[in-house]
Amino acid sequence: MKKILTSESVNIGHPDKTCDTIADAFLDAALAADPHAQMAVECAIKDDLVMIYGEATTTAKIDYEKIAAAVLADIGYKNTFRFVTTVSQQSPEINRATVGGEIAANDQGIVYGYATNESTEYMPLPIIIAHKLMKQYETFRRTRDDFFADAKSQVSIEYTNNKPTAVKTILVSVSHGEGLTNTEIQSIIMDAVVMPVLAEYPDLTQHAMEIIINPSGAFTIWGSFSDSGCVGRKIVVDTYGGIGRVGGGCFSSKNATKVDRSGAYYARFVAKNIVANKLADRAEVSVAYAIGVSRPLKINIETFNSNHVPHEQIEKFVHDNFDFRPSNIIRELDLLKPQYKQTACYGHFGRDEFPWEKIKAIKS
Repeated sequence: MKKILTSESVNIGHPDKTCDTIADAFLDAALAADPHAQMAVECAIKDDLVMIYGEATTTAKIDYEKIAAAVLADIGYKNTFRFVTTVSQQSPEINRATVGGEIAANDQGIVYGYATNESTEYMPLPIIIAHKLMKQYETFRRTRDDFFADAKSQVSIEYTNNKPTAVKTILVSVSHGEGLTNTEIQSIIMDAVVMPVLAEYPDLTQHAMEIIINPSGAFTIWGSFSDSGCVGRKIVVDTYGGIGRVGGGCFSSKNATKVDRSGAYYARFVAKNIVANKLADRAEVSVAYAIGVSRPLKINIETFNSNHVPHEQIEKFVHDNFDFRPSNIIRELDLLKPQYKQTACYGHFGRDEFPWEKIKAIKS
């Protein structure tokens, strides 16, 4: 049976990703001074206006506008921005429910973690290649002054019997200076971005494929001056590219008591360990939490009939080796330190630098 699966990625200059990066820079600044900071400070952007808003209960002194301005300058904006900032303390009722005793979930929610053995990253291949294209573009565009930070990629891969067998379509759109023609852009991006990434997958690129670069033509107006953005609008890009399910909450801006983030990280951690230990080819772990409750309400494991051992053995494996309480998640994955700004682009999963991607030493 054949099917085609497609995923996309967006670069840091896309306004939504710009806002995610700024929000996670706020979080890192708080955690650097106060590891137990309770943070949910977001932002939105349009043209030269940045709105900063949310809740923070922390002893850290955070210069939100300075942090946002530094991120925007690093992205490549040359203009001056206007800021509107409204940040209050977290509701004391929520705070008491979360940190009054054993750390509990900061809100209700259902989170999902997914893993597959179709790639070395234990991730769906379309989203991995889409992210690699954006990472390659980001490295390339910083070597020149005529390509800018706003960019997108999209990758379609043919599967045969649930295994990737061919790259079918590559789509890349990049912002650029006015002096470049579309023909020049297509040639440059093909050589500097597309081909280096595809070279990693010779078995999947032996057949004819469609490569599309800047199909809309000129892309000289970019970022917040061509679109608006806010935190949390790219949760499919942040997770599994639409191939694994996602929960209802985003990640960026939230500290580790927010199970939208930490619970999803742990669910991925468990799913990856199921697959890495060859108990199944694919695994999805779903967990439900309740605000103020220190243990999950339910845990469900799905292996899509790809399991190599009885399902009961996989459930015992999870029960014996993993603890889904927020207090343990924070401790085991070391989630109280600054590390979140770097998660905001190119996916939260499939990257070995993060502790939720490690393969755990399993009890025998």
